[in-house]
Amino acid sequence: MIRYVEGPEIRITGNDGIFVNAEFYHSGEKFEELEPRRLFPKSGGNKYIALLDSEGEQIAIIRDIDDLMPESRKVIEDALEEYYLIPRITRFIKMTDKFRVWMWTAETDHGTLTFEVRNHISTVKPLYDGRVLIKDANDNRYEIPDYRKLDKRSRKLIEPKL
Repeated sequence: MIRYVEGPEIRITGNDGIFVNAEFYHSGEKFEELEPRRLFPKSGGNKYIALLDSEGEQIAIIRDIDDLMPESRKVIEDALEEYYLIPRITRFIKMTDKFRVWMWTAETDHGTLTFEVRNHISTVKPLYDGRVLIKDANDNRYEIPDYRKLDKRSRKLIEPKL
């Protein structure tokens, strides 16, 4: 049975990065190592957050994390931020092609990263506002906030892939 969490009836504490523990005040039930996941990752924001157990089963759905107690809300926000971390590319250092597999090295807001792009036609998505979403061969995601604001060399490397 899925429980819908409407407000401060649950206490959520951190449990190592993307996992949380939950205690329901009314029933006294406790759950450990739950994974918070957005039911609507692109549009949902702070609403409709599922708490999944180790089997991937939904234990509860938080309708809006803004209705939680501040400590619980912070734990959920931190876990979601860690899980949905998308490095933002600030410049490209190099792109090399070997057997139709591209190795890209980029500077991001989380340091320098090298990743593999197998098919730039289907994995590099330019958006109308200049943002570019990239998915690498391991399904990791990256974002260029506005490719038009990259340095000249970086634009020269990425524009043929758009």
